[in-house]
Amino acid sequence: MSVVHEHVTDAIKQPDLIRLTGNIVLARFETMKVYAALGAVRALLDRGVVRPGQTLVDSSSGIYALALAMACHRYGLKCHIVASTTVDSAMRAQLEILGATVDQMPPSSSLRLDQERRVHRVHQLLAQRPDAHWMRQYHDSVHYEGYKHFADLVAAAIDGPLTVVGAVGTGASTGGLIEALRQNDPSVRLLGLQPFGSVTFGSERFTDPEAIIAGIGSSIWFGNVRHHLYDCLHWVDFRHAMAGTVGLLRDHAVFAGLSTGAAYLVAGWEAARNPGRTHLVIGADTGHRYVERVFARHQEALSVESLRPLEITSLKDLAMPWSAMEWQRRPWPVARQEEQAS
Repeated sequence: MSVVHEHVTDAIKQPDLIRLTGNIVLARFETMKVYAALGAVRALLDRGVVRPGQTLVDSSSGIYALALAMACHRYGLKCHIVASTTVDSAMRAQLEILGATVDQMPPSSSLRLDQERRVHRVHQLLAQRPDAHWMRQYHDSVHYEGYKHFADLVAAAIDGPLTVVGAVGTGASTGGLIEALRQNDPSVRLLGLQPFGSVTFGSERFTDPEAIIAGIGSSIWFGNVRHHLYDCLHWVDFRHAMAGTVGLLRDHAVFAGLSTGAAYLVAGWEAARNPGRTHLVIGADTGHRYVERVFARHQEALSVESLRPLEITSLKDLAMPWSAMEWQRRPWPVARQEEQAS
């Protein structure tokens, strides 16, 4: 039966579940972080931490900014976004029309510098506007709240042994989903994706000049990442993520973002090795932000079928362009534990 939604956030927050192969299912979102933003804002309002009319501030590389602006639109709050240099004109126009004010960082060849500038600007704003509330999507565990609803949907739709495959990013989406799923089934596996150059799982010594790190990994520390939730990690360079993104569109007619393409690549390799498990690929957003950087270059894309990771047992052996490691739900810093064991 069709449902008439009261606000657009209700219509777009729930993903479409699409079976790509016998044991690979895609959760295709228009913008996944609507779950995080709605859950966080509702929880903060219910707890009296924020009130209608108050300004919510955060830093974002794109899809969280739009999700937060939509949540503020829904609940009568003001929104201020400190935007990454990677936020394009289409995204900025949407934010401004929704009523958000936007500070955008100047162009930079360093995403670490871009992220540091954004954090510095947020601190400046809070000093100038003490009534504003900093959402802290990278650090406040309230962003785990909304993904419980996603977990209910997954549990109702998928039977049997399950492996979730998704970008680590801020940690809230994969972490919030897996914590809720494991309440009923502790055997659910979580495979996290990282770009080379991210500090989150120890690849900061690498440089991938083409990498669009925002949304997949980070050059600064994220407190919302709970390392002990992950069973396995895959580090993927830009060209491999591009291969997965183009391959997903070519093979299944799904137009999705770079993190989804990387997850599709990883899920294909993992699913072939584990045919008895369903692999759920987290498709965080559509491909519109990647038209020039990825899809316009589709003729350059590598064949997914030809790609294999280097399987490693220690971060010391991490190597580009694609490495895989059983993380075994260990806490950070795993590098220190490895040194003590050797």
